Amino acid sequence: MEKILKQQPSDCIKIVLFGPESTGKTTLARELSMHFNSSWVPEYMREYLQEKWDTSKKVCEIDDLLPIAKGQIEAENKASIQEKKVLFCDTNLLELKVYSEYYYNGFCPEAIKNAALTNRYDFYFLTDIDVPWVKDDLRDRPNDRSTLFSIFEKELIQNKLPYQLLTGTKKNRLQTAITKVEKLLHPK
Repeated sequence: MEKILKQQPSDCIKIVLFGPESTGKTTLARELSMHFNSSWVPEYMREYLQEKWDTSKKVCEIDDLLPIAKGQIEAENKASIQEKKVLFCDTNLLELKVYSEYYYNGFCPEAIKNAALTNRYDFYFLTDIDVPWVKDDLRDRPNDRSTLFSIFEKELIQNKLPYQLLTGTKKNRLQTAITKVEKLLHPK
């Protein structure tokens, strides 16, 4: 299973939008890819669980975690092979690890945990909870955002991953992110 969750080598810069639900990750990934004329990878967990909800009105279960992880890595690997400049990932396996441990009392399948900690990305944008929470079929923790934000940030710090906090309006977040990506693409 661990080989299935392994990143393929690529030449592009990989950037992850990371943080609690309903903090603008998808919007930012899409807008950044448009700005830089590059690719972005949607959150496979959302696609997978929305289909599950639409067909059976069921939510995420432990047995869904490995198929979700596999789908996410497959999408990332496919996009990273084609992208030469910068790839924006609307989540990654580290996010799945955080949610798994949060929802399942510290449990995360070893294969996901190992891949989440060994797969490498060049930079993370941590999205703050200072935007309104928007309800949908899959979002279920409007009152846990502060706790989850702390867990997400702690994960980045503990693993010594490079990140920048994105706060403020949609426009402010986008401009802050663009400035940082420009520096990653054109270091002095």
